[in-house]
Amino acid sequence: MADDRVTGPPPERAEGALVDRLKERIYATITMIAVVVGLSLGEVGTTGALATVLTTALGLWLAAFVADQQAHRTVHRHFATGHDLRRMLYVSSPLLSCAAGPAVMITLAALDVLSLSAALTTAAGVGIASLFAWGCAGGLRMGGGVLLAVLAGLADAVIGVAVALVKAAAGH
Repeated sequence: MADDRVTGPPPERAEGALVDRLKERIYATITMIAVVVGLSLGEVGTTGALATVLTTALGLWLAAFVADQQAHRTVHRHFATGHDLRRMLYVSSPLLSCAAGPAVMITLAALDVLSLSAALTTAAGVGIASLFAWGCAGGLRMGGGVLLAVLAGLADAVIGVAVALVKAAAGH
């Protein structure tokens, strides 16, 4: 007799991981908008800009990973391993991948395809557009219709930009 059971976490745990991962993606996007806006306000070359973007992403990921491991140790009295460790890595991976878009744009600037200013502006614009898209997706999934979804997207984009500007002004 064949075993038809699905292996892996129960659906509510898998859904929780998706929620946590999306939260990290949105947080990382807002942080990366702040970084590229901050870079665009200063005097930095492509090498410095690329190093800043990459080290910011790595720092965000390491901080989240250390915090997750420490919380897991405190609650469960052992290091996360197996499924729990894979979940941590899955949830936190957007903190690394948030650097991909800005890194590509800065690399294009280093190759003289466009100016560094245009690359940073484009990277910020793409980040803002993604906040808008996630807001629209959330609005649609809640069943509010297209108009409310667009309003939710605009609200998310405006709030994301405001937070990013505050972070950039504070030097984060």
